[in-house]
Amino acid sequence: MSLNENNFQSTDELNATFAQSIVDILTAGINENGRASLVVSGGRTPKALFNALSKVALDWSKVDISLADERWVETDDDASNEKMVRRELLQNKAAAANFVGLKTEHDNAKDAVETCTANLAKLHTPFDVLILGMGEDGHTASLFPCSEQIHQGLDQGARRTYIAVQPTTAPNQRMSLTLPALLNSKNIFLHLTGDSKKQVLDKAVKGGDEHEMPIRAVLNSADVELMWAP
Repeated sequence: MSLNENNFQSTDELNATFAQSIVDILTAGINENGRASLVVSGGRTPKALFNALSKVALDWSKVDISLADERWVETDDDASNEKMVRRELLQNKAAAANFVGLKTEHDNAKDAVETCTANLAKLHTPFDVLILGMGEDGHTASLFPCSEQIHQGLDQGARRTYIAVQPTTAPNQRMSLTLPALLNSKNIFLHLTGDSKKQVLDKAVKGGDEHEMPIRAVLNSADVELMWAP
């Protein structure tokens, strides 16, 4: 498996190029299968990318969008990934896309795993595009090294699609796609900005313990396109 590094001079250059690459892949998926799927991550890094992407011409009515993970909070909470995606991505031309959120009416994410798994059937799989981020601790999606659930989340032999996660170093219970579900993607991108994240990635690439830095499990199992700017 390989990591192909795409380094840009600025985040503006990164976002413009990345948005067009995503649209090209989604267009090819629509032409081939009638629909295409885009799975995104939350956090601060992708906001500007989502805003740029929302303005690009595409038959968005044929695109299904979902999340790699979600904080188990109400969708109007500022911590909600869904709230951010609706505000930044599902606007302008992209407002026509079909969004499949993760948060359900269940109080505990554990009780929502079956519902989320059933809802995944609404998305075209394998995912045409998966965009991952990475934390300073090497977590990706909500596969946290500090959580008791990390072994289950990285277990490629299990048939789990989603897993409820309780980090000990971050707030909120989470719902996350498992490693095998994340890997069920045609194109996997790792979207990072800043020198500190590049240093974390370099550490991940050089080490071997996937449970210590879960991003390693993705890098060791798939071809990944790094999109990075300072």
